[in-house]
Amino acid sequence: MSIHDDFDRIFKALAHGVRREILDDLKDQPLTTGALCDHFADLDRCTVMQHLKVLEEAGLVIAERRGRERWNHLNAMPIQDIHDRWIGPHAAAAAAQLARFKQAVETQ
Repeated sequence: MSIHDDFDRIFKALAHGVRREILDDLKDQPLTTGALCDHFADLDRCTVMQHLKVLEEAGLVIAERRGRERWNHLNAMPIQDIHDRWIGPHAAAAAAQLARFKQAVETQ
């Protein structure tokens, strides 16, 4: 499996609003699957579990069993990898271009 396959899974997981909202919910603390289901009262438990499965397969969520409960933890490393690969370099290039433009305007 290549890094490109990993990125494809991550982007697929991030493409759905419910999954992004689940990640937002997990940002500050791990939550049980039951707590996540309570948050998405308009969705049935099976649908929430399907979204969690996609997030797990992308490596964005790590599930931990504690007795009868399933605790879901955010794994932010894949998001950091996306930032390092695309956002950081593109932002740096755009900032450099703006700095050159600013310098050109100021020298006129």
